Amino acid sequence: MKRLAVIGGTGVDELEDLEIIDSHSLETPFGEPSRPVQEGRLRGVPVFFLQRHGSPRAIPPHLINYRANLWALRSLGVNEVVAINAVGGINPAVRMGRLVIPDQLIDYTWGREHTIDDGSSGELQHIDFTEPYDRELRLALIDAAAGDDIPHEASGVQAVMQGPRLETAAEIQRLAQDGCDVVGMTGMPEASLARELGLAYASVCMVVNPAAGLGDVPISLEMMREVLQREAAVVGKLLSGLLAERYS
Repeated sequence: MKRLAVIGGTGVDELEDLEIIDSHSLETPFGEPSRPVQEGRLRGVPVFFLQRHGSPRAIPPHLINYRANLWALRSLGVNEVVAINAVGGINPAVRMGRLVIPDQLIDYTWGREHTIDDGSSGELQHIDFTEPYDRELRLALIDAAAGDDIPHEASGVQAVMQGPRLETAAEIQRLAQDGCDVVGMTGMPEASLARELGLAYASVCMVVNPAAGLGDVPISLEMMREVLQREAAVVGKLLSGLLAERYS
């Protein structure tokens, strides 16, 4: 049985229209998750929701307890995760306000607790990460977007930077040369931890600003919030389509 969790990012503090029936405050081997996991029904379908930044507090990207978050979701019986990420657009084809469903990523983060393998098993715990996002779940998201005429990019490379500062213009040029289409701060180690824990994982990236050096005006939180408000509603529509097609 498929059990879905949605991980909300910046601008997605709550899951609109989620009828909350329970809230789970969990302790994991890695400490507490960002906040209690909400359990509810959306369009009649059971859904779990976790805000990775811990709203109303704001945990910065490099201090999020990704291991506790994913472990908590699995302990609740979740086996599929859709992660919402706010990102900057690098590829000129990826305009502000567009959704990207990436198929690849490049990890530029450092110093984060990035694995649940502590070596205690005595065996090497290698995982295949050739395709960092679950193909079947990605295709379901793409089908839902197409079915509801939601403008989107059906593939792309997500760069994951350390944060919390934004990038320099030169760093963005380097990411473009590396083949990255969008840039964010929370995609890793979330994706690889999900793979370690056996969770199907896919990302929906909301492009909320042109990346550094690519826009006409300085990047500001105010500019991002305006786009986030619009795109959060679009993401809600996408999730409704996904639930109708995959979980009903």
